[in-house]
Amino acid sequence: MQDGEIHQSRWRRAYRDPDLPRTSRRNRKKTKSSHDCHLERKEMRVRDLGLGYDSDEIILFKYCVGTCHSSRKNYDLALKALMENGSISGKKVSSHPCCRPTRYETVSFMDEQTTWQTIRWLSAANCSCFS
Repeated sequence: MQDGEIHQSRWRRAYRDPDLPRTSRRNRKKTKSSHDCHLERKEMRVRDLGLGYDSDEIILFKYCVGTCHSSRKNYDLALKALMENGSISGKKVSSHPCCRPTRYETVSFMDEQTTWQTIRWLSAANCSCFS
């Protein structure tokens, strides 16, 4: 190949279907699997939270759900292998990152005695994976 041919082959563009809309990399939406760590919401009665408050008031409880397989590090992979081959045994050892809140919201409500109650760090505001 000549120098000019090499240069042209390096910069040759891939075929793009003209019927597809053009999007820049910056504007493309990242697709998330429904299994990835994310925040979910559920309306609940305060009494059902199990914290000892006597109230039928409905609150929006937010919680973290999902897996963190994409956040696994070498530590997690090695620990899992050691647990599987019996080198390490223990029921309380976790060999994978977990989806947990990184920030919490405070929730206020009125109890049965018409007194305002406030619970700090009750509802998740953001979720992420932790090892």
